[in-house]
Amino acid sequence: MAETKKTTKKEEKVVLNPLVWEVPYNADLVSQVLFVYSSNERKGSARQKSRGDVSGGGKKPWKQKGTGRARHGSTRSPI
Repeated sequence: MAETKKTTKKEEKVVLNPLVWEVPYNADLVSQVLFVYSSNERKGSARQKSRGDVSGGGKKPWKQKGTGRARHGSTRSPI
């Protein structure tokens, strides 16, 4: 046999402040709130690589003077 459980509901009256809940609907405000909320949910982890993050370019490829070659400061140079 299936047992039946008796449930009792307690109803409470909640008094809502009319200054907060009885205001006219403002679609622009709702749109602005949703935009700010969604933009604040961004991860925001994009960044540029620093000198320590890229490979190479730590030491001069040859000395500044006396080689007869052009001055170079990095092996990462796009030239």
